[in-house]
Amino acid sequence: MRLRVEFTTEPFDLDEAPAHAVVAREVIQSAQLDAVDVGPFGNTAEGRADEVLTAVDALLRKSLAAGATRVSLQVNVLGDGGGDAIDEGEK
Repeated sequence: MRLRVEFTTEPFDLDEAPAHAVVAREVIQSAQLDAVDVGPFGNTAEGRADEVLTAVDALLRKSLAAGATRVSLQVNVLGDGGGDAIDEGEK
């Protein structure tokens, strides 16, 4: 299964990227994901389900630790990536 995650972190700062936003972007850019798009008001990435979910876990933990007061995210199922089930119940 392939997933797409879209996320933003808050609070916003239009003058300079806050630490939590920088950390979140670093997590996504260093993960084993493809189609990563980082922007000033939102970020997206796609990949296999287990890689996306691992990255989302790290994203939440690290951006909250870096001062984020809110993380908004959406995860969409893109389709079957050829046997990449999340757990045994999905096979």
